[in-house]
Amino acid sequence: MKIFIAGDHGGFTLKNEIIKELAEFNFTDLGPQELHLDDDYPDFAKILCDRLLQEPGLTGILICKSGIGMSIAANKFKGIYAALCFTPEHAKKAREHNNANVLCLDSEYGLLKNHLEIVNAFLQTEFAGWETRHGRRVKKVFEIEEGQEKAIKG
Repeated sequence: MKIFIAGDHGGFTLKNEIIKELAEFNFTDLGPQELHLDDDYPDFAKILCDRLLQEPGLTGILICKSGIGMSIAANKFKGIYAALCFTPEHAKKAREHNNANVLCLDSEYGLLKNHLEIVNAFLQTEFAGWETRHGRRVKKVFEIEEGQEKAIKG
């Protein structure tokens, strides 16, 4: 499984730790490669989401200080379903119940061990399936998304 990972200045250190500690996964580091204190989270969310949309079926991880900015920015892309997770159980349910394709993490509030457990849970959990009640619900989210797009095009 190929996994895209990116973070802004707030997520820079945690991103590098995750890549180092979870070397068994195939991470593609989308930046930053150097710490720049004035970079902006939407830029890295865009880079990662554009890549995911070019290669459907892959997974992404976005990291900033709170995880909130990355989550908001990523969810602006049609076809990206980003979940901000604080526990391994959140990560498992984000994948299994909601078919999330991007994990968002905070770098400020948790310990590295907890972050690694969250990443493992997210990457090792599969979506429950389209024929389950969870699939039915995710399809309804798709319908909302499509309806909004039609309304905007008017």
